[in-house]
Amino acid sequence: MSRSVRYSSSPLLASKTPVWRSKFIVAAIALGFAVLAARAAHVQIFGNAFFQRQGEVRFVRTLELPASRGRIMDRNGLILASNIPAASIWAIPEDVNATPAQLKELAQLLEIPLTELSSKLGNEDKSFVWLKRQVEEPVAKRITELGLKGIHQDSGFKRQYPDGEATAHVIGFTNIENTGLDGMELTFEKHLLGRSGSRRVIKDGKGRVVEDIRDKVPPVDGKDLQLSLDSKVQFFAYQKLRETVTAQKAKGGSVVVLDAVTGEVLALANYPSYMPDKRKNLTGELLRNRAVTDTFEPGSTMKPITVAMALEAGRVTPQTLIDTGPGRYAIGGFNITDKHNYGTLTVEGVIQKSSNVGALKIAQKMSPHEMWDTFTALGYGQKPQIQFRGAVTGRVRPWKTWRPVEQATMSYGYGLSASLFQMAHSYTAFAHDGRIIPLTMLKSTEPAVGVKVFSPENAQAVRRMLQMAAAPGGTGQLAQTVGYSVGGKSGTAHKQVGKGYASDKYRAWFTGMAPIDTPRIIVAVMIDEPSNGQYFGGVVAAPVFSEVVQQTLRLMNVQPDVTVKPQIVANPVEESL
Repeated sequence: MSRSVRYSSSPLLASKTPVWRSKFIVAAIALGFAVLAARAAHVQIFGNAFFQRQGEVRFVRTLELPASRGRIMDRNGLILASNIPAASIWAIPEDVNATPAQLKELAQLLEIPLTELSSKLGNEDKSFVWLKRQVEEPVAKRITELGLKGIHQDSGFKRQYPDGEATAHVIGFTNIENTGLDGMELTFEKHLLGRSGSRRVIKDGKGRVVEDIRDKVPPVDGKDLQLSLDSKVQFFAYQKLRETVTAQKAKGGSVVVLDAVTGEVLALANYPSYMPDKRKNLTGELLRNRAVTDTFEPGSTMKPITVAMALEAGRVTPQTLIDTGPGRYAIGGFNITDKHNYGTLTVEGVIQKSSNVGALKIAQKMSPHEMWDTFTALGYGQKPQIQFRGAVTGRVRPWKTWRPVEQATMSYGYGLSASLFQMAHSYTAFAHDGRIIPLTMLKSTEPAVGVKVFSPENAQAVRRMLQMAAAPGGTGQLAQTVGYSVGGKSGTAHKQVGKGYASDKYRAWFTGMAPIDTPRIIVAVMIDEPSNGQYFGGVVAAPVFSEVVQQTLRLMNVQPDVTVKPQIVANPVEESL
C-alpha cells in the first residue's frame, strides 16, 4: 500500500509525493557530494601537480642571494678592487602609478633621460623591465623614499676600484654581472668568483614575501687575491709617466718596475689610461696595456745583451779594443752609422757611447745560432710566463734565415721585436748574477730561482758597463738619482710605418737597475712618439727612470749606497739611432 507525505495541513497546499521521489533526491545529493569528494581528492592528492605548478607560477619565487666577489689587494694589503652594496632598480610597467614630477625626479636619480624612462614604463605588455643596474646605496634609498608603486629593487654588489686609472690596466674590470673581463679580474676569475645562494619563498599579490618554503642555500663568497704590486710605487710611476707624456706631447708611455730578487712585478703603469668603474666612450687606445701588448724594436737597449753573449763566448773582454772609425760601416748594401766618429773604443766604451758600429763588430764575432740561442734564453720571441692574459710574444726570426746585415742590425736592436715587459725581464739576468728569473704578479717572499744564461763575472762586468752608460760621458746621465748608484741603457729607434721607418716618429726608452752593485729593482720606461723637440731615450725616458728608482727604493727601505750627490750634466751624450 502506497503512502504519501503530507507537507501542509492546508487543503490548498496539500500534495501527495511518492516516496521514491524523495529517495531519488537524497541519492542525487549524495552522488553530487561523492563527485565533489572525488574531485577534491584528485585535485588535492592524485592530480595536484598541475595546480601546484600554477600556484607556484603566480606566488612562488626563487630569490638569488648574491655572493660577494673576492677582493684584490696589493702586497701590503691595501684594497685595489672590492665590492660595495648596490641595488638594481626594476619595474612592473602596468603597476606603475606616478605623477610627471615623480617620474622626472626618478629619471634624475637614475641619471637617465626622462624620455628613456617613459619609454620603458610605457610598455605595458611587459611584466618586468630593468630601469638601471648597480645603483649606489644612497641613490637606492632616495628612490625607496619616493614610494612609487610598481618600482622595485634587488640587492647586489658593485665593483669599486679605489686607485682608479693608476692600476686600471693591471686590475682590469668586470661587467654588469660582476664577471671579469680584463686584467687580473679576468685572469683569476675562478678564484675571485663566489657561488650565489638561493631562497625559495611565497609572495603575495603585492610582491611581499609571506614565508619561506625550504631552507636557504647560503652564498659562498669569492676568495681574496693578493698581488705583488705596491700601490704606492704604482701610483708614483703612473704619475711621473703621465707628467712626462704630457710634457713631451707624446702618444703614450709605459713603466715596468720589477723586484730583482723575488721576480715580483712591483708596478706596471700605462698612459693614457681609463677609470675602470666609469667606462663610457672607451677606445682601444685607452684600453691597451702597452707594456705587455705593444711590441717594438728595442734599439740600443739590446747592446748590453750583445756584449754579454760575446763575453760569455770568450770572444771579447771588457777591455778589448773595437775600431769604430770613421763612424760608419757598409754591409749588405746598407750603411750603418754612429752619431759621432768615436774612433777606437773598448767594449766598455761601446756601451758607454752606444756605438752601433762597435756593437755590430762585436756581433760579427758570434754566429747567428749563438745569438739566437741567447735571445731565446732571455725570453725574446716567447710568450712571457706571467699570470696575465694578452701578453705578446714579440718576434725573433729563425737564425737560419738571417742575412749578415740582419745579424748586424740585431746587435743594436733592429730586426727583432719585443715588449717593454720582455725587455725588463731580460735584464734580470744582469741583476741576478747571470740567471734570468721567472716573474710573478702575485706576492712572493722567497728569492726567485733562475736559469743560468751568463756567468756571475760576466753579469757583473755588464753591470759596470751599464753604470758607465748612466754616468758622466754616457748616454743616460739623466738617469742618475740622489743617494743610489744606478746603471742602465737608453734606447731610441725610428718607428716602423708600413714597410719602412718614419723619419719623424720615435720610441724612446731606458732600462736599468739600482743599486748597481747589489741590484734590488729593475725599471724599464718607454715613451711613444715624443714630439716636443726631444726624442732620445737618455733625455726623455731616463728622468722618469731616475725618479721612479729613487721613490721605489725609499719605499722599500733600501739604504742609500752613494754618499755624494752625483753630477747630472745638462748636455748628455747623444746616442746613435
